[in-house]
Amino acid sequence: MNALWFEGLTDAAGFLVGALLGFWLSGLLGLDIFAPGYSNRTIGGIMLVGLCGGLGLQGVRGWRRARAAKKD
Repeated sequence: MNALWFEGLTDAAGFLVGALLGFWLSGLLGLDIFAPGYSNRTIGGIMLVGLCGGLGLQGVRGWRRARAAKKD
């Protein structure tokens, strides 16, 4: 598999899984990212989804680094 293709797919998957977990967690905390207007609950939910998406992306990148180190 092409290395850049694999990197792009895993980056996208990591961000998506992290963002979905953040969305689920924001719902548990009572934060509504789709509420009309920009209340504190809405902004907090949006921030949580973005933060979890970024953490998912960094987690996948760490996994790829560990996988590459294992190969070498």
